[in-house]
Amino acid sequence: MNTVTVHEAPSVEIVRGDITTEQVDAVVNAANSGLLGGGGVDGAIHAAAGPQLREECRKLRATRLTGGLPTGEAVITGAGRMPARYVIHTVGPNRHAGQTDPALLSSCFAESLRIADEAECRSVAFPAISAGVYGWDVEEVACIALEVARSARCAHVRLIRFVLYDDRALAAFERAADRA
Repeated sequence: MNTVTVHEAPSVEIVRGDITTEQVDAVVNAANSGLLGGGGVDGAIHAAAGPQLREECRKLRATRLTGGLPTGEAVITGAGRMPARYVIHTVGPNRHAGQTDPALLSSCFAESLRIADEAECRSVAFPAISAGVYGWDVEEVACIALEVARSARCAHVRLIRFVLYDDRALAAFERAADRA
């Protein structure tokens, strides 16, 4: 008898909150290519996770990612002191540096979901990748993020939660959800 794995679309939630406190299997970090922390979501995740996360990222940089994590790709680590089990780091495109291809942003969401599914995560929390200091319009980020989430077919991920830090991002994601 052959066994068939059913790949279903996860459910999608949009909430306002602090991604570092999410009770999910994995949170996605809008990281920089150096993986050693920064501002915004990246800094908040590193602060909440504690020194264990920084050490794991240092090891990745010293071994597999000596040149840093490329834009649009993702890598997984433990979550340190955060309630999540994992942090999935992805580097969003930086509009200010001329990275304007929506496929790069789409890849951030898709690669993060792929890695979460491979790690058998059932729930994943995402921020609005590249909508902060990387200069992407939050409306465009919301449309791309929700398109990837709705087209995802996962064996394990059952919930994708977009956790937005402010009312402006929350409203953009809600508008994008209403249009779809």
